[in-house]
Amino acid sequence: MTTRAAVFDVDGTLADTNHLHVITWWEAFRQAGHDVPMHAVHRSIGLGSHDLIARLLGEDRDREQDDALSAAHKTLYGTYFDRLPAFRDAGRLLRTLAANGWTVVLATSAGGAELSALRRAIDADDAITATAGADDVEEGKPAPEPVRHALELAGAPAHGSVFVGDTVWDMRAGTGAGVTCVGLLCGGIPRADLTEAGAAVIHDDPADLLAHLDDGPLGRPTP
Repeated sequence: MTTRAAVFDVDGTLADTNHLHVITWWEAFRQAGHDVPMHAVHRSIGLGSHDLIARLLGEDRDREQDDALSAAHKTLYGTYFDRLPAFRDAGRLLRTLAANGWTVVLATSAGGAELSALRRAIDADDAITATAGADDVEEGKPAPEPVRHALELAGAPAHGSVFVGDTVWDMRAGTGAGVTCVGLLCGGIPRADLTEAGAAVIHDDPADLLAHLDDGPLGRPTP
């Protein structure tokens, strides 16, 4: 049987954390003297820190502030580490896929204590084969490198593999890597935007995806 990877974004896909990121990025910008509306921050969640800052403040910003802004966000977000919420059935979804023969890999910009907190919330370490982090690749989403790296870790080809995410950046990364993309609405991005960015299938959240596994690309792999 050919190895098939089920690659998952984490924030907004498996964990209900997008709006925590919005609030803490907004506060980091506010503390640095920048008036950035929350809806703009929300549309940028899913990008790596420096790409998010560039998108919101522009290429002509004072780039010497970037590291301080990123550190401020990380500190503010860190206050939630002991209570990050997973979406309903997120862990059960990963365990079911692993039991059905899929190689489950996470593709996330989170690392260190943040990633550990997210994995504790999801509570499915026994089902996760590997994690592809932002530090492992030169370019983050929407570049395809994070998904390609996840496939390498799984030892799986793009054909037959699936990437599940909640942002347009996820869908573009997965499409660029040549995998089938599944979009989830629980991150707050509209259905039409996910479809336009490359989602082949869309579900409400992990519980909805789990309830309809056999109807889509994450059905049981066939020999």
